[in-house]
Amino acid sequence: MARLELENLTKRYGDFLATREVTLDVEEGEFLVMLGPSGCGKTTTLRMIAGFVEPSSGTVRLGARDITRLPPWRRNTGLVFQSYALFPHMTVNQNVAFALEMRRTPAAEIGTRVAEALRLVRLGHLGDRLPRQLSGGQQQRVALARALVFHPDILLLDEPLSNLDAKLREEVRVEIRNLQRELGITTVMVTHDQEEALTIADRLVVMNEGRVRQIGTQRDLYERPADRFVAGFVGRGSFLEGTSDGQGRFRTNGGIEIACAAVEAGPAVLGLRPERVGLAPNGADNSFEAVVEFVSYLGGLVDLHCRLTDSDRVIAQMVNTGGGDLPRVGDRIRIGWPAAAAFVFSGEKAK
Repeated sequence: MARLELENLTKRYGDFLATREVTLDVEEGEFLVMLGPSGCGKTTTLRMIAGFVEPSSGTVRLGARDITRLPPWRRNTGLVFQSYALFPHMTVNQNVAFALEMRRTPAAEIGTRVAEALRLVRLGHLGDRLPRQLSGGQQQRVALARALVFHPDILLLDEPLSNLDAKLREEVRVEIRNLQRELGITTVMVTHDQEEALTIADRLVVMNEGRVRQIGTQRDLYERPADRFVAGFVGRGSFLEGTSDGQGRFRTNGGIEIACAAVEAGPAVLGLRPERVGLAPNGADNSFEAVVEFVSYLGGLVDLHCRLTDSDRVIAQMVNTGGGDLPRVGDRIRIGWPAAAAFVFSGEKAK
């Protein structure tokens, strides 16, 4: 395992900037997840680390080595592709051994190392099968074994779970996380799936339009988002546009006065997490009458999509205790939240 450092990593395609001065520092043994919408630059960044895309400028360091201009086969990075990229005519053993053969590993070592890699992913009993004889989850683990068999300094995962169904994704991501902890290998994964990122990462990097918007733990990004984009991409939220008076009062465009944290006076956006908004108790900092427009039944939780004014809507979340009637569409209810529950963005952070 090794420390990974990216410094001002930029990729330009003509006039288009796929990434813009991406700077990251990934510690030895850390599991870093790069999260963002399609086209945000996360996969381009991963491929520059792997050596499949050449940076227009900037530096990639792995351990003490500058690997910016090295070809992929000289970087000692293990990459799991989104499509798995298994050879259909080769057995599981042959697919995993291929990475060692390309590195001219002595034949006497190959069998032992293949067996160990397949043991790690719990597929030692399927070595003679072809990829078409495996489930999607098993194929994914073969691809992972192939990326680990040559003992890479860093493991790179390019949306490795996107081809699996929801239940299998949940199982395999736990397996990947446990394996990463067992091996202690520095890992960088790319995904656009928020739940996946929140579940598996030590730290998250949120990207948009080729730029890093925020780096931090799950709690940092969820509870202390740097701007409106991060707040909207990590987790769910309701956003109200309006104006801050600079002294802890926010007036929505629909005319509602809200108590909140003080930010710079002027146009701003106020955000709320659904679980912070509930049926309002007496004495809440903010308490409003609302009309239920939609009810989303989630089992243990129920989301109430509420209209405060013609232009102001929020989602309130209630725990489903199993007793009594739930609010219905058209009901008038009272919802509320404490002033500290909202985050307010002004200026550039509101965009």
